[in-house]
Amino acid sequence: MMRKATLYHYSLPMEAGVILRYQRLKTRDGFLVHIQENEEHGWGEIAPLPEFSRETLEQTEQAAVAWLTRWCQAGKGAEKEPEQSELPSVAFGISCALAELRGELPEEADYRKAPLCTGDPDDVILHLGKMAGQKIAKVKVGLYEAVRDGMVANVLLEAVPELRLRLDANRSWTRTKADGFAKYVNPDYRQRIAFIEEPCKTREESLDFARETGIAIAWDESVREDSFTVKAEAGVAAIIIKPTLVGSIDRCRQLITEAHQAGLEAVISSSIETSFGLTQLARLAHWLTPNTLPGLDTLNLIRSQLIRCWPDSDIPCLESDKLEIAWSHECH
Repeated sequence: MMRKATLYHYSLPMEAGVILRYQRLKTRDGFLVHIQENEEHGWGEIAPLPEFSRETLEQTEQAAVAWLTRWCQAGKGAEKEPEQSELPSVAFGISCALAELRGELPEEADYRKAPLCTGDPDDVILHLGKMAGQKIAKVKVGLYEAVRDGMVANVLLEAVPELRLRLDANRSWTRTKADGFAKYVNPDYRQRIAFIEEPCKTREESLDFARETGIAIAWDESVREDSFTVKAEAGVAAIIIKPTLVGSIDRCRQLITEAHQAGLEAVISSSIETSFGLTQLARLAHWLTPNTLPGLDTLNLIRSQLIRCWPDSDIPCLESDKLEIAWSHECH
């Protein structure tokens, strides 16, 4: 048996003004992993997200090289197949490569995107007007005054009567600010807020906010905490699964199954992966959450696509021959 593994490094320019928590992100850096077993091939993306991933780029490279070395050696019976990496971005990227290699990741993909409102709500209203089927949009809240966020949400819900609105607060509000937001959303529209992802600084405050306002919430950051368990709770509508931050496909499937058993929606969402990673997430969403629109509208944050391109995008695409090989190994 022949096994070969190659790790490619990429660094792609970001659009100006992309800010993650406390820093401006100028480039999106990560690795593509390519594994080969005899005639079969598989690819995955390892892209830890600064400020959100617990592992650094250097740590992911070391962990990926260690895992791939063991995997190559296992092919000649030198040792048993390696366990999944403990670093979520490495576990996810390698699990995608293995799933492709084994023919387990279906080719069909869900390329629909919930448009992300980052500025003028009129742009989103126009986009929604052209959208077929479910009308779902997402708004990042908590960056400005809560009152402004409430007014923007209200404008969107009023302008598009069939809209289901997803909001993401990243735990940025105090209870007082969250209540200030709710005050500016017409009570008749609140049921059309699909959920707010983690509105308050603690889970208890978020649950309390949902119960008092009738606005549903979703768990996002909480999903990645060791103490988290999926369960039905009053006011909780969904869990957000960001595979790069959560871990392997198996771990994501487990969370999705638990969510559905608890009567919750599971939404597969991006962590600003490249077009390569986004197309794999779209395939994953079509496979594991076919009835839920994924949260993948981050393609335009990066100025270049990578090898596999998103359908109908005119962003230029970087091919594999332009990538730097960080590491390669072959075993027979």
